[in-house]
Amino acid sequence: MKSKMNQLFKDQKSVHVLYSYNGMKYYIEQVVSFIQDGVVAGDYVILIENERVYRMIHNELSTRLTKDQMEFVHRVNNFDFYYSSGSYHPPAIFDYFNKTVQPYMEKKISFRSWAHVEWATMEDPLHLIEDFEKIVDKAVKQLSFPLICAYEGERMPDYLKTILMETHPYVLMEDDFIVSEQYQPVIDVK
Repeated sequence: MKSKMNQLFKDQKSVHVLYSYNGMKYYIEQVVSFIQDGVVAGDYVILIENERVYRMIHNELSTRLTKDQMEFVHRVNNFDFYYSSGSYHPPAIFDYFNKTVQPYMEKKISFRSWAHVEWATMEDPLHLIEDFEKIVDKAVKQLSFPLICAYEGERMPDYLKTILMETHPYVLMEDDFIVSEQYQPVIDVK
């Protein structure tokens, strides 16, 4: 599974993956593995994560990576990232992301990204996630980098799962990596 995903990252770079996780133990294992594989491959890793979970990830990484390798991990607070404009606003989030990756793009430095997508309440406008994921899918193709979007499976209503399967060409599960048959690529209308 993991080798299939890593081979895909190597072969085509532009890989947008949905990871629906259940349980923090599996989540930590997956994200740590993703970061470790990235650093070993020579990529910088942009980790969009909350403070509490980042501490657990950092503790695990510090047992697996050297101090120099840890320099390849760039953490962005996911609350600041998703709510930089005061609300979940896809264009503002995309601008924040562009500013984050700009130095890597300018210096032609290889990077990959992991984004832990969270929302405080179900009142947050989940339909905006579809808009955001379409923007992100396009960015992954244009900027040519691997991105995993992690969502907590138990908190996702069925209609959100459908949206996510339609906006991610690949899906990572605890023990498998598959192509999404529901994926609908964004078509540019000129």
